[in-house]
Amino acid sequence: MIGRLKDLTFGRNGEQHITVIVRKDFRETFDELKDSDIDIEIKKFRKKRSLDANAYAWVLIDKIAAAMSIDKAVVYKDAIRSIGGVSETVCVKDEAVRKLRDGWECRGTGWQTETLPSKILGCTNVILYYGSSTYDTKQMSLLIDQLIQEAESLGIETMSPDELNRFLGNGGGI
Repeated sequence: MIGRLKDLTFGRNGEQHITVIVRKDFRETFDELKDSDIDIEIKKFRKKRSLDANAYAWVLIDKIAAAMSIDKAVVYKDAIRSIGGVSETVCVKDEAVRKLRDGWECRGTGWQTETLPSKILGCTNVILYYGSSTYDTKQMSLLIDQLIQEAESLGIETMSPDELNRFLGNGGGI
């Protein structure tokens, strides 16, 4: 849900009261959850990637794969691993590594893992890459920029930045 922080006040016992303005009718959910413990996550809003951006990424992936005579999934996975901000690294007990990797990778093609040795005995570091379906506009822009660079290095024609912005209908970025 999208909202805006309005106020932070403090009660007599030091508890903090956060006022949030929300855009949708929250009354029914409020009545259901009132006086219950709840999970709360507040983070800065980021516009989600557009379907047009995703479509253009797959056009580029297809052209790159054809030019290199390789599977589209290989191009996609390589592009994801080459950009920053789309992975987490966790330290896991050695006996849990296979289960974590299988559970992560079954989410889709872009959801991939890599392992690195850990300095902790009996543990392995696992890099967890998120698939592009979770990307916000900034992350999707990084992915498309990576694919454009790859395409151009193979002599594949790509949209100019102005054409790309018009195609995606945002006037200033993906």
